This record gives sequence, C-alpha cells and structure tokens, in this order.
Amino acid sequence: MDRREFLRRVGGAGAALAAATALGLKLHDSRAGDRYFRDLATAESQTLRRFRVEPPAGAKTLGIAHGSDVEAMVRAAVGALGGMNAYIKPGDIVVLKPNVAFDRGPALGATTSPEVLGAVAKLVREAGARRILVADNPINQPEGCFHKTGIQAAAAAAGCELFMPSPDRFSEIAVGRFRTDQGALEGSRGLALDNWQFFYEPFRYATKVIGIAPCKDHNLCGASMTMKNWYGLLGGRRNQFHQQIHNIVSDFPLMMHPTMVILDATRILMRHGPTGGSLSDLKPGNTVVAGLDMVSVDSYGYTLFERRQPPPDYLAMAQERGLGSTDWQGSGPAELTV
Repeated sequence: MDRREFLRRVGGAGAALAAATALGLKLHDSRAGDRYFRDLATAESQTLRRFRVEPPAGAKTLGIAHGSDVEAMVRAAVGALGGMNAYIKPGDIVVLKPNVAFDRGPALGATTSPEVLGAVAKLVREAGARRILVADNPINQPEGCFHKTGIQAAAAAAGCELFMPSPDRFSEIAVGRFRTDQGALEGSRGLALDNWQFFYEPFRYATKVIGIAPCKDHNLCGASMTMKNWYGLLGGRRNQFHQQIHNIVSDFPLMMHPTMVILDATRILMRHGPTGGSLSDLKPGNTVVAGLDMVSVDSYGYTLFERRQPPPDYLAMAQERGLGSTDWQGSGPAELTV
C-alpha cells in the first residue's frame, strides 16, 4: 500500500467513525438520558394527590396475617383494616405499585411475589375498581423485569393494565407540596428530594394507590420494605441518592400518601439484598402485613429479620418528622393466623 492509499483509507475510517459517533449521540439523546428528562420539566411542577382514606370506625390500622395460603393472608390482613370495600369504591382507578426492580425470578425474593400482587388485585376488583394499573420503573430492562418476576403474567391474569416506563411518562413533581386554589405551592420539602423526575403518568389517572413491597435485606439502608418501595418511581440519576439513603427513604411518606400498603413477607430475603442471588439467602416468612402507616408497617416488618442491630435510621427519622410511628405495637394491631 502506497502513502496516498494509506491516507485515503485512514481518512475514510475517520469519517466513518465520526459519522457513527454522531449517530450514536443522536440516538442516545433522542428518547433517554438526563438531558431528555430535564427537557420534560414543566414551568410548574406537578404535585401528587393525597390518596389516603380514613379507616372505618373500629378498624385497625395494622393487620398481620400468618399462614400458607397467600390469598387468605391478604384477605385477613386487609380485613383487619375494615376490608378493601372501605377504601376502594366502584369506579375507582387504582394504581398498584409492586417492586419489579430486577430481572430475577420470584423465588429469589428480590421482587414482589406475583401471588401477592394477584390477590391484592382480586380484592380491588371485587370492591368495584374500574381500572387497575400496575406500574414500576425497574433498575434492569423493564420488559425483562416484568416478565421474569412473574408480575406481567399476574397482572394480565387479574385483568390489570401494565404501565412500563418511558421518558414521556415522567414529569417533574414538587415533593411534599400541593397546589392551592391560587396555584401556589405549599407544604414541606424533603430532606433529600425537592423537585424531581417521577413516573407520573399512571398517577395522573389514579384515585387510589396501593404499594406492595417485598420484605428484604438491603446493603445500603439495612432493609427494604414498603417505604423504600417508592424509590422505584423516581427517574433521572436516582443512584446519586445512595449517599443519603436514609434521608431519601424518610422523605417517601412525605412524597406519597397511599391508600394502604402491603408488606409481602411470604418469603424474606435475609442477606445479599437488594438483588439476592441464591435460595439459601431466603427464609420462609409466611406473613402478609397490611397497614395505613408505612412507618409502623416497616417497623413491624424489621422484626421479621430477627437481627440484633437496631432498625434502619430512616424509620426513626420519619417518626421525628411526624410522618408515622415506629410504635407498631401501640397501634393495637390485629395479628391473625389463617
């Protein structure tokens, strides 16, 4: 090869590389990434509705059910709160938020049990809900996560609509605040969260919201239960919050006011959370917990790990901020075996 031919080929390769790089950047920027999320931010941040419903007279605020029949446990735990009919009314549009973060099978305990999701959806349907939306923003590739965890199949079997994340379904929300009739923002800002990208689209339609979370170990915050479950709705570079994990988890009861939460302790990931990896990391839990106060639910849930270490800091932090109570026993829970 002479010098002229060498330069021609090098120049051609350089042009091809430049074109490929430009194409790659164009594809990267077209529908994803922080730049796109920033472009989605509106002049006025969205605010989340308060989905809380006052319990009927005489109902408990914490129901704990033990057994081997998943549907029976879900019915008993929710029944202690007054039954699903007390919270879901005919015509409601209900968002169910399971943990679908990882592309792992349900037996590994890193995600919500599809049986628990299906049992909750059945109760919601029986109560007369018009639509049931199942939504999460997984860490791994969403289609693979919803399929492998069994949540997609369970949602379909229960007649639910699956909401997977895409950039156009995110909006910026003002965490912990609401809009007055005059359009002003009022309320408290979070310790870690202020305005942030959020998987808002399903909540645009929702009249009620139920969180359904697995009970599992977490290497950063000690345990992941119903409060940590809302982390899955954040968009943008949410991994930056790992440095202040207890602050952000204690912000979630300020951000989200669900109708109720369900703690799926049918099996408990005792170590190597949040992803797990081996059946030897689990123990049978045979428990489902339903509650109106996430802090109380998770304070009880932490006792299931049977650890000597004190509970995660985020629980005490949330209580100090008036966002719930760690005194789950003081609420007079109903504890049943079915």
